[in-house]
Amino acid sequence: MAHQTAAGATLGISAAPPASHTISGFDTVSFITVGEVTNVGEFGKEFALVSHQPLNTRGTKKSKGSFNNGQLNPNLALDPSDGGQQAMEVALESDDPVYFIITLKTGTVFYLVGLVMSFKPSIGNADDVITASTTIELSPDEILKKVA
Repeated sequence: MAHQTAAGATLGISAAPPASHTISGFDTVSFITVGEVTNVGEFGKEFALVSHQPLNTRGTKKSKGSFNNGQLNPNLALDPSDGGQQAMEVALESDDPVYFIITLKTGTVFYLVGLVMSFKPSIGNADDVITASTTIELSPDEILKKVA
């Protein structure tokens, strides 16, 4: 398959940690699907640039510094009765990390760890769906990918 659409992708959340930070450890976790997700967003490791300019060579030397796994910014249609959305709001009030699964329609899975930093409803006009935007800051733990 050369490409795929995002249609069919799901986001799940769990407050229960895996036994180990491995694919087999995460495979045993029960995730609650977050309902009405319309966009998960981008994520992944990005390194800081460390550079200096030695006077005698005039060139800029570059190295990789620290890395950041980024953040997820899922958007969703607000459903106060949805268990996954309720779990996101509970996680918002906690300082503890929570665990996420992103499953693509092909069966490829990403496992992530993060902190729910925001869950903000947005009420527009009469022809808008009430939505919520969220921010999940990802931990430096490895983002695990299991290809189906």
